[in-house]
Amino acid sequence: MKILVVLGHPQPGSFNHALAEAVVSALEERGHEVVFHDLYAEGFDPLLPAEEILSDGPVDPEVVRHGAELAAAEGIVVVHPNWWGQPPAILKGWIDRVVRPEVAYRFLEGDSGEGVPEGLLRAKTAVVLTTSNTNENRELAVFGDPLEALWVRCVFGLCGVEDVRRRNFGVVVTSSGQERAVWLQDAAEMIRRAFP
Repeated sequence: MKILVVLGHPQPGSFNHALAEAVVSALEERGHEVVFHDLYAEGFDPLLPAEEILSDGPVDPEVVRHGAELAAAEGIVVVHPNWWGQPPAILKGWIDRVVRPEVAYRFLEGDSGEGVPEGLLRAKTAVVLTTSNTNENRELAVFGDPLEALWVRCVFGLCGVEDVRRRNFGVVVTSSGQERAVWLQDAAEMIRRAFP
């Protein structure tokens, strides 16, 4: 299978980078073809220019390439920290620019946006791995789970991905090396189950 892996974290050597490495290793050991993007290392521009909003407007060639890789992917993995209940701005900008109409979804004829679009993504499974520095019980009780809504319903659900699996690892800032090693094993095993 061709699997797209997208990492959104600015600090090389972070636990998010370790998670992405564990994901890529688990996929490659199973013989999957991996397309990997470290958005910060690549300097991906998250700003959506006005002309890209238009359905017939010019689209940056890098965005076209990312869109083609997304459309061709048979599975998708996203790795990012939870910042204020959201992914980092660079990853949100990737969604804005790459998860485009006629790439990831389309409005049906006669629908000016009030209906449910048709999902176009080939991938049927996506895995989202996040990290946080808030205790899970407090996170859920006080903030709910905005990342669940974003990834499961707003992005992947709308684009036709039927099986979306999420796992949050935390509290990262106070975790031990041993805890992180177990989390990396858990992440790799989750990837193996999602993409046998």
